[in-house]
Amino acid sequence: MLTELRVRNLGVIEDLSLTFGAGMTVLTGETGAGKTLVVEALQLVLGGKAHASMVRHGSDEAIVEARFVTGEGDDEEEIIVTRSVPAEGRARSWINGRMSPATLLSEIMGPLLEIHGQHEHQSLITPVAQRNVLDAFAGTDVSDVLRLRTALRELGTALSELGGDAAARAREADVLRYQVDEIAGAQLQGPDEEDELRIEEERLADASAYREAAEHALNLLSPTGSDEESGVVTWIGQSVNALAGRDAFASYRERLEASAIELNDVARALRDEVDGWEDDPGRLVEVGERRRVLAELRRKYGHDLADVIAFAKDAATRLEDVVSAEGRAEALEEARTQTLGDLAQAEHTVRLVRAEAAQRFADSVGDRLGDLAMGGARVEVRVSPEGAGEPVEIALGANIGEAVLPLAKAASGGELARAMLAIRLVGLGGPHTMVFDEVDAGVGGAAALSLGTALSEVSQSRQVLVVTHLAQVAAKGDQQISVLKREVDGRTVTSALAVAGEDRVVELSRMLSGHPDSDAARAHARELLGMAGTG
Repeated sequence: MLTELRVRNLGVIEDLSLTFGAGMTVLTGETGAGKTLVVEALQLVLGGKAHASMVRHGSDEAIVEARFVTGEGDDEEEIIVTRSVPAEGRARSWINGRMSPATLLSEIMGPLLEIHGQHEHQSLITPVAQRNVLDAFAGTDVSDVLRLRTALRELGTALSELGGDAAARAREADVLRYQVDEIAGAQLQGPDEEDELRIEEERLADASAYREAAEHALNLLSPTGSDEESGVVTWIGQSVNALAGRDAFASYRERLEASAIELNDVARALRDEVDGWEDDPGRLVEVGERRRVLAELRRKYGHDLADVIAFAKDAATRLEDVVSAEGRAEALEEARTQTLGDLAQAEHTVRLVRAEAAQRFADSVGDRLGDLAMGGARVEVRVSPEGAGEPVEIALGANIGEAVLPLAKAASGGELARAMLAIRLVGLGGPHTMVFDEVDAGVGGAAALSLGTALSEVSQSRQVLVVTHLAQVAAKGDQQISVLKREVDGRTVTSALAVAGEDRVVELSRMLSGHPDSDAARAHARELLGMAGTG
């Protein structure tokens, strides 16, 4: 519920504070006094467009603050919304003291406040709101449809996460299987195999030179024949003997002995190489072919064999995932097919309920419009013939002979506001606070009394704020606020005063005759208050 509104420097309003209670509050006053500015202030609270032209001349900015209270008892919560419109620059918004974009204002305030009279902020002109009000009237149970739509979205997400459709997964599996088989078929011996083959190929390609190098090295270490005492191994042995018996040189002797053992091992190995080395053209061809195979794998799968081995491991893991995904995809597709069928049936059921209620709802709204000076109006509620019957569209022919058009295009401000009022009288739900501006345009006589009664009826379950020029409507209010315009220091200033008792009689008299001191007008005002039970 809206409990308080403060407006500063908005148009002719310099500083205005209003307090609101439950039930129906009427705002009255002379034309141009600033009543509509109160509605504009609430539109700003809803996130409406802000213009520098709204700012009072000579002021830096206009500020609107609104306090709402939701819930009851321990669940009671207070929401304070502030909107600043500077004379230069962009408007700013705050919710409970925290800066917020205007779009969030609309999202937060939409469920709390509804304004009827201007097309902007008319929540009931949206297909979603029209569907909701029809569902409230019909008692439509859409829980199965919502549940199945959610399930269908989740199944679609799960399928997309598997990666592509079944054909795409099959193609990926074929590629992965080929890659894994190709690398496995090469039977890699390890990441160093290519280096080992390069060395072997060099030796095989130049066998005689390698043999000569080995023989030369062997002769230097341990020669055979007449020079056998001139080799390195022999010289080291002689060095060991020279140091024998010299304890101070024991460590050197031990190191020479160790070197001799190592060099003897090298010499034996070189002798084996020299004695066992033979030309092997066939092996040379095999090594060359093997190196070509490994080079082709590197070209496809990595910079070196370590990369190729890692690629094979990753590809095998992905192949396993894709293959297992096929099984999951089949299960998900089966579930999706079943869900689509269930959803179609649930939507069909909902569509039937909506279609059956549409004419009853239209007739009821039309009857209400007849009491609101729109006796010639025709109302249609159009339900889509597909799916769950969405979108739902409420259409109105405001006058006899006029086309039946969607609400936003079918009526003037006052007619649209009365259409919204009739819809809210018939339907249920909607925001707790409703503002009606221009609702009495073109209305008088008995229709004015009916309009006041209708607004009062709505206020039994909601907070209703009405800007009105009709005393018959104003008399139905639980509270009445008189908006006044006066001159102060050469500037027009708007003020507001809650009127009750005799002050209210005077204000109603002014609305009835333009002469607040008229005895006849005052008598009529008291009569209206007596009839309404609000005096």
